Amino acid sequence: MPLGANKAAIMGVAGVSTGDVVLLSTQTADGDASITFSSDITSTYGEYIFKWYNFNPGTDNSHFTFQANAVDASGYNETITSTWFQAVHDEANTHTSLSYSAANDQAQGTAYQKLLHGTGNGADESSAGELHLFNPSSTTYVKHFIARCQNLDGNNNCVDHFLAGYFNITEAIDDIQFKVSTGVFDGKIKMWGVK
Repeated sequence: MPLGANKAAIMGVAGVSTGDVVLLSTQTADGDASITFSSDITSTYGEYIFKWYNFNPGTDNSHFTFQANAVDASGYNETITSTWFQAVHDEANTHTSLSYSAANDQAQGTAYQKLLHGTGNGADESSAGELHLFNPSSTTYVKHFIARCQNLDGNNNCVDHFLAGYFNITEAIDDIQFKVSTGVFDGKIKMWGVK
């Protein structure tokens, strides 16, 4: 279903025609350990946008992560190089920071990449955010990604996470999995294609 021009502008893709941003899939987790998008990632679109809403883990201070598979691959262990920083402000107004976080990025790693660090599992604790994956069908270039996430963590901190990096492979990617670091989670993830 194509987005209208106003919704396309809200999604950060202003200037495209209304048929160029298409909702491809919506998945809802209800006590699941992971959500996988294993279809619809094709050469039809040059960018894929994943947005999640009300991510709430079953285990306090859990991390929300993602990884990919190249075409015909398995195991979710593609090579990633990434960088990660965050802005923090606690509810009591006693702690603020802006910092690079080496513990949350990778240098030619094959682990699941953290999107969120330490989300709380309370009824009022959750996160939301978006991941942009660029040109995943290329068989020439690496696959770049950026993400920005808002998180209420298990220590009552408001945390704004910033992530960027690339899958250091020239094979096409056709499979993305989102996973919680421990236990299960609730939430909704939507995937859009951008021409």
